[in-house]
Amino acid sequence: MENSTIPRMELETFAATGFKTPLLNVEHFPVDSSHFVIQNRNEYPVKDYISPHRRQFYKIFHMTSGTGILTIGLHKYEMGPNEIAFLHPDEIMSWQTTSEETGGHFCLIHPGYFGKEADHVLQLFRQYPNFITNKAVVELTKGQSTTINNIFEGMYIEDRGQNEDKKQAILLNLQLLLLESQRAGKNRVTTAMPEGFGYIYRFLSLLESSFQVYDRDSSVKLKTATEFAEELHVHPNYLNSLVRNHTGKTLREHIQDRLLHEAKSLLVQTDWGINEISDGLGFSGQSAFTSFFKKKESVSPTGFRKTASIRLHI
Repeated sequence: MENSTIPRMELETFAATGFKTPLLNVEHFPVDSSHFVIQNRNEYPVKDYISPHRRQFYKIFHMTSGTGILTIGLHKYEMGPNEIAFLHPDEIMSWQTTSEETGGHFCLIHPGYFGKEADHVLQLFRQYPNFITNKAVVELTKGQSTTINNIFEGMYIEDRGQNEDKKQAILLNLQLLLLESQRAGKNRVTTAMPEGFGYIYRFLSLLESSFQVYDRDSSVKLKTATEFAEELHVHPNYLNSLVRNHTGKTLREHIQDRLLHEAKSLLVQTDWGINEISDGLGFSGQSAFTSFFKKKESVSPTGFRKTASIRLHI
C-alpha cells in the first residue's frame, strides 16, 4: 500500500513526545453500569486509560489535588488542582496520572438517568458549551473550586443515602454544577498532540463506529486489521506498532475485545436470540459465536445473559 502522507517518526521518538509507560489500557464502561455514578478520587484509584467514544455517559470530574494529562479527541490538557473537565459521550478520551496524589470527584451520567420528568436537564447537558473538546477544561479560583467540591460532596452523600427524593436533589446539584462552572468561564489552553497519536484515536473511533449493531438488520462493517489500516490510509504494520506501543495490545486483540464487548452489550441490553446476535456480529454461525464467546469468558452466551440478568435485578 502506497501513501506519501504516512509519517516516518521512529517509535522511540514518538513515545518520548507522547505518553510514558505504564501503557494506557483501553476501557469500556460495564454493559450493566448504573445510569448515575459518583466517586471520590481519594477512595477510587485513578488509572491510566483510554476510553473510546460511545461510552453513553457524560463525564464530569473535578480536581482538588494532583496533576494529570487529559486528552479529548486530539486536544491535550495538563490538569492540576482547582480545575473541572466536561467529557461528551461521543468523544474519545484518555487520562494519564502524573502525580502520586489525586483528590476530587467524578460523576458519570447516562442520558437515560434524566427521564421524561427531567428532560430539561438533559437539554442543558446537550447545549452546555463546555462539552466540546477545545473548551472542556475550566480553571477555577480557590473559592470556586471549594463551591464545586461542596456540590460534588452533596451529590455523593445523596447518592448513597435513602431519601426518596434523592434523585431530585442530585438533579438540582447537577444544574448548579453547570451554572457555577459556566460562571467561572476561564477555559484552559490545549496543547497539540503528536501526529502519530492521531492514528490511535482514529483507529479507536473507527473501531467503535464499525462495531455498533443498532438493530437486527445491521452488522459489523470492518473485521480485520488490514481493513482498518486501509480505511485509515496507513500501512497495517505501522498502525499495529503505534497501537501496541501505547496500549500493549495488537490491532487484532483490540478488534476481538471490541467484538466481545458488543456481544455482551447485545446479550444484556436486547432480547435478541443468540443466532440474531451471531449474525449481527458477522460470525459464520451460532456455533462459531458460542465458541468465540466461551473461549473469552469461560461461559456460553446464554449463561452470561442469565447471570447478567440476575445481577441487574438484585
